[in-house]
Amino acid sequence: MPHRPCAVVFDMDGLLFDTEALWQEALLSAADEAGHEVTEEIYRQSIGVRRSQCRGLFLSHFGEDFPFDDFHASWSRHFWLIAEHKLALKPGALELLDILDEVRLPRAIATSSSRTTVERHLTAHGLMDRFDAIVCRGDYENGKPAPDPFLKAAERLGVEPRSCLALEDSHIGVRSAAAAGMMTIMAPDLLEPTEEIGALCVLVVRDLHEVRDLVLACVR
Repeated sequence: MPHRPCAVVFDMDGLLFDTEALWQEALLSAADEAGHEVTEEIYRQSIGVRRSQCRGLFLSHFGEDFPFDDFHASWSRHFWLIAEHKLALKPGALELLDILDEVRLPRAIATSSSRTTVERHLTAHGLMDRFDAIVCRGDYENGKPAPDPFLKAAERLGVEPRSCLALEDSHIGVRSAAAAGMMTIMAPDLLEPTEEIGALCVLVVRDLHEVRDLVLACVR
């Protein structure tokens, strides 16, 4: 990395929690229930995207008369039914948090999800007290790929953005973290990095175990 990080900012869905595949499963269930045909490409374009942006994506695909609000409510309902039994942490998440405790690096979450969703996920795995700041939808003006979520996280941590290590799994998230001026690492989930995305990262890793090793190498 260019320099030793003073803080770490995590994305949540697909990075800390293995939720993107669950959202995809829920989407297909909601579509089947309503008699809609949703392609994998539509889902891939929705990864990391806020609900307001998803609306345009779905209306563009299905037409202006598509009942997006009703469909999104069904999509969310199916997700929570699935997540109740399948919500899992990504490999290396706990080990990385343990090392950050050991070396006393502050950390935050910067996500497009609601605070209710974040608290529900963290509480399910006993992680509510493992983060110094949580930045959710509604805490910033412009969502990812704008830098606002990551800039707000740095502000709440009291650390300059350039001194933060940002961890992301999606293209839209990498663009956001890089625009904030953070050292960005991508741990791909459902989307592999393109040449453009790779160029915005200081590193692309397989999982958070690699990030743990990198943090140890930087601070010791």
